[in-house]
Amino acid sequence: MTDLEYLHTVNTSVYARRPPVPGVGQALHDEVASRAPVREKNLMKRFMFLHFGFEKPTPEIMEAWKAWFEAIADKQVDQGGFGAGREISKSGTRDLPWNMEAITGYNIIEADSLDAAEALARMNPFIASIRIYELRSP
Repeated sequence: MTDLEYLHTVNTSVYARRPPVPGVGQALHDEVASRAPVREKNLMKRFMFLHFGFEKPTPEIMEAWKAWFEAIADKQVDQGGFGAGREISKSGTRDLPWNMEAITGYNIIEADSLDAAEALARMNPFIASIRIYELRSP
């Protein structure tokens, strides 16, 4: 493997903690390691909020959601929404309806505990419900 190929395969966020790879010069290792951000292990737990239910949003609902997103901004790691979906089972495939049973979005947040995550979720202007799951570390 050439030095250039090696650099393209390196995950720089953890590279600084790895020993040099045989065949790659120490100087190259030191140069890349000096530029790599070293991330401290995060002690906070991560939780996923799954949002259930859809109804046409009103301006009041949109304002409530905006306020909630601002309130959790320092704890939120990721978020997203869903569109059309399908369920696949042994009995076949069906299109998922966009109704009160639909999973409409998710948030990934950091919190000390499931109870702390629940407290954040309770502030949410949810439509039908929110499910909270602790995410396992890789």
